[in-house]
Amino acid sequence: MYEHKFVKIKLSSFKLVPEEDYHAVIHEHEKEGWELVQIFAPGIKGYGTPSFFELIFKREKER
Repeated sequence: MYEHKFVKIKLSSFKLVPEEDYHAVIHEHEKEGWELVQIFAPGIKGYGTPSFFELIFKREKER
């Protein structure tokens, strides 16, 4: 069995640049045993552009 974690990274409204260093977020989670599974960016703003993306992590549940 796995547990999952979803981390939202907001994008600036004009240039669509991440508001935080997502590389650092990924490295910190890897240190805690999380594995990056996917980066999901839903098209929800005007013209179908995202306002955020989610980092999806998983790791085995402790028994």
